[in-house]
Amino acid sequence: MQITATEFKLNLGKYLNLVLTEDIWITRNGKMIAKMVNPNVPSVDAISGVLAGKVPVDTDRHSLREERLSRYETDD
Repeated sequence: MQITATEFKLNLGKYLNLVLTEDIWITRNGKMIAKMVNPNVPSVDAISGVLAGKVPVDTDRHSLREERLSRYETDD
């Protein structure tokens, strides 16, 4: 969510409650001046939504390593 600094100052309580569910970007004169994030959410959890569905569930780190190394094998 993006809001102006004035809106943030006028409704501080509203946005303090809202930051528990989403990040809030604060702007002044159309420029980004701050970002409020929930400090109780680990960064890994924050990006997990971005990665959802991109990596198969049954994939482990060993199979990912093998796949990566197989790209560099050369046929002699």
